[in-house]
Amino acid sequence: MRFTDIFVHRPVLATVVSLLILLMGLRATLDMEVRQYPELESTVITVSTAYPGASSELVQGFVATPLQQAIAEAEGIDYITSTSIQGSSTIEVNMELNYDANAALAEIQAKVASQRSVLPEAAESPVIESSTGDTTALMYLAFYSEEMPVPEITDYLTRVVQPKLQALPGVAKARLFGQSFAMRIWLDPTRMAALDVTPEDVIETLESNNYQAGVGKTRSEFVAINLTANTDVTDPELFDSLVVRNDDGSIIRLRDVARAELGAESYDSVAWYSGTPATFMAIEQAPGANPLDVARAVRESMPEIRSQLPTGLNAVVPYDASEFIEDSINEVIKTLLEALVIVLVVIFLTLGSFRAALVPAVAVPLSLIGGAFVMLVLGFSLNLLTLLSMVLAIGLVVDDAIIIVENVHRHIEAGERRFDAAINGAREMATPIIAMTTTLIAVYAPIGFMGGLVGSLFTEFAFTLAGAVLVSGVIALTLSPMLSGKVLKPHGTSSRFENGVETVFNGLANGYRKLLSSLLQTLSVLVVFAVVVLVSIYFMFITSQNELAPTEDQGIIFFQGTAPQTATLEYLKRYADDIQQGVEQIDGYNETFMILGGISADVVFGGFKMKPWSERDVSQMEVMPNVQDALTQVTGLQTAAFPRPSLPGSGGGLPVQFVLTTGNSFEELNAVADELLGEAMASGNFAFLRKSIDFDRPVSRVLIDRDRVADLGLSMADVGQALSTLLGEAYVNRFSMEGRSYKVIPQVEQQYRLDTSMIENYYIRTASGQQVSLGNLVTFEHDVEPSKRTQFQQLNSLVLEGVPLPGVALGDAIGWLNETAERMLPPEYSVDYKGVSRQLMSQGGALVVTFFLSLLVIYLVLAAQFESWRDPLIILVSVPMSVAGAMTFITLGVSTMNIYTQVGLITLIGVVAKNGILIVEFANQLQQDRRLNKRDAVIEASAIRLRPIFMTSVALIVAMVPLLLATGAGAVSRFDIGLTIATGLGIGTVFTLFVLPAFYILLARDHNAARDQETVNATG
Repeated sequence: MRFTDIFVHRPVLATVVSLLILLMGLRATLDMEVRQYPELESTVITVSTAYPGASSELVQGFVATPLQQAIAEAEGIDYITSTSIQGSSTIEVNMELNYDANAALAEIQAKVASQRSVLPEAAESPVIESSTGDTTALMYLAFYSEEMPVPEITDYLTRVVQPKLQALPGVAKARLFGQSFAMRIWLDPTRMAALDVTPEDVIETLESNNYQAGVGKTRSEFVAINLTANTDVTDPELFDSLVVRNDDGSIIRLRDVARAELGAESYDSVAWYSGTPATFMAIEQAPGANPLDVARAVRESMPEIRSQLPTGLNAVVPYDASEFIEDSINEVIKTLLEALVIVLVVIFLTLGSFRAALVPAVAVPLSLIGGAFVMLVLGFSLNLLTLLSMVLAIGLVVDDAIIIVENVHRHIEAGERRFDAAINGAREMATPIIAMTTTLIAVYAPIGFMGGLVGSLFTEFAFTLAGAVLVSGVIALTLSPMLSGKVLKPHGTSSRFENGVETVFNGLANGYRKLLSSLLQTLSVLVVFAVVVLVSIYFMFITSQNELAPTEDQGIIFFQGTAPQTATLEYLKRYADDIQQGVEQIDGYNETFMILGGISADVVFGGFKMKPWSERDVSQMEVMPNVQDALTQVTGLQTAAFPRPSLPGSGGGLPVQFVLTTGNSFEELNAVADELLGEAMASGNFAFLRKSIDFDRPVSRVLIDRDRVADLGLSMADVGQALSTLLGEAYVNRFSMEGRSYKVIPQVEQQYRLDTSMIENYYIRTASGQQVSLGNLVTFEHDVEPSKRTQFQQLNSLVLEGVPLPGVALGDAIGWLNETAERMLPPEYSVDYKGVSRQLMSQGGALVVTFFLSLLVIYLVLAAQFESWRDPLIILVSVPMSVAGAMTFITLGVSTMNIYTQVGLITLIGVVAKNGILIVEFANQLQQDRRLNKRDAVIEASAIRLRPIFMTSVALIVAMVPLLLATGAGAVSRFDIGLTIATGLGIGTVFTLFVLPAFYILLARDHNAARDQETVNATG
């Protein structure tokens, strides 16, 4: 008794096995969490150090350099970047994918702490922050008012809203983008000089009269009383009243030389919501948290938060990434159901019987639900990629059921009883089904063991698909034979429709047999054709457009504009208003948000939020040129529009980020970059391209006469501290307001620091007690410097960042830059990548290698199954045929070569190999059982197996139809993988039906000759 006979003889056992699969699968479906992508740990650790008033050169040399050198010793770092600007240093440490975020943070904190004694005394302590996941927050909340100033909004959010949201499960941070309160002491240098008050006097007054005293308590034998003292100052009026000096009863107060104001800590940046000043709150999810659950919790808390807002303060949610995630998942589930229905209808039409269609109708959902149990065991989630694998699985798992029911049906039509037909049909198909199941599992195994981003994303995809195929194989060997023997009609009871279907397929088989016999008369033609197709794949591959992932319609378009280096916040406001007016007129507009001066003092970053997919007729891709045109009309800024990255872990920014690094000066780096930028813009590959830094920021160097300073009994420290107090915007100490502390920042009022000439009117006290103007001590030298000093891997760096021209793939644009840089750059220069470009260059070819590895693995698995080195080669002849069919459409520009099309090509290996297995295995069987020669055996096998090959191929192709017709969120990636499989399988199957038999005749073993030789050896 064969293994499959057990389940035909024992139908209850077969049913119980399937019911157990159903129960475990349903339970798993309810327990799995829902996400956008498989869980990734993409950690970026940011080290920010303020050095108020210090030049970018000083910041780089004395802050960024020692910190970078220490941080670089830590483990698990992918790359380090640093940006040094006037007054601050920012170091970003990008960790390797899935490196332990807590371990990285702990080690880098230790490295930074070891350098604290090396940093300048005036530099503030470094602030270390860690973010894991997407650089774009999960949600952005906007709070705006026509009545409340932004610092007051920010203060309210800090006190009331931020604690509530940060307490929600799964929320790592609720980060505020706004202006914080500070006590600004606006100095009047003219009054200071007239009243003989120096900057040092002001600092001393603030330090000694705004003092937070821990007084202690009184204690008697039975009573203890806590004490407080009003040694600090808490409001502008009290600050104005501070005594600076008492000259024989003549009191000089702070109000005599300055003006205290409860203002903003910084006036260099502001956020806008649809043109109104606002404070934004970014909701960042915790590592491992489910984004859908986090977003749901935030949305549920918003009604309560809105009800408690002060009068006039409004709250909106301008960006919520979970909307795209939910819509994408719903679209995939819809596609899954559509594909299932279409496949079952096609099966009915090709089998001609509701009863026959019942077997696949039971087997397919059961296989998918059973695959969910495999997902739960492996710790997977329901995400876009695992659901997409389920869509593909429909077309794969139905094959096993089709093959069983078709073979049992064939035996019934030959006159066998239904029970005997089930026994014999299952016996014949057991080996091919096991071979096809292990073949498909073998195809996806290499993907599952890949590293990097692609491996992390597609491991769940591969093993989910393999799990569904494995369950399908079990059902095909247990339930399907038994069910076929029960539900198929006995011989001679077919309906007219069934007879019509039989007639069509018999006619198709006979016509195919004749055509194949004719073509096999000229084997050389078929072989040459196969070789030409094989060679053409290389040329189609190198001429295809290349990118990591297609751009999806996520309903939002980001834009980033750069102003001249001397631009102020008022300048940014002027042209940001023009942007707002321009984009409001574009079809599909819903709302905008902008951050002015947040990324850098001369940068405007914003988002063009579109209406929901159901409320608009235009796609993001159609609107993007219109947005770019509107941005181009704003002449005061160089602005580029770009989509949100389709894949997680990119680091954000413009799509093209081409890094030039060198040990040379920034001036030399800038000159080399200008040459490359000029050629790039002339190449026609880029819609927008710019340098991340320019060597044109005006700088005035204060040259101090050291001899003159010494003659007056002063030191360089005296002059430097005076300038720092007057202009540096450093804080002296803090004051308390309603239980929170805020900075106290003295600085010359804006009207007295309009240009360098005004510095000459600032005064400093000499050793003799006399005041001397700085005009007697300093001169000025005017020059230019880099807009910022950036380093990549501790080398001076500059990034060419931009957007490819529509129709030019990102891979082609980066490839052109690589080729041109190799030709143009001096030997001491190197290139690297950031953002999406880095993902593409590091992962873009990963699946190409995996494709050939999958091909090798499947060859070895087939060799083991067939106990032959030649049969697997014959079976895999069909692979180039199908790959060429898919590549034709990719080369024609219908799609691009990306990770989805590459996964589709890998899928084709297993799918078309199944067709080859059906023909080769049966042809070998015919040689052995009926002693046919190779030619007759392969012709007969191909004709008999034409129907199951046709049915399984058509079933998978029609399963791809919902992917090809997909709209809405995530439609582009579904289209790409659907196009690859549908075209590759359709064209490849047609080619395979004629090419594979030719190679069988050339390469297959002659089993009759081998048997005769064995007989001779045995008798001899």
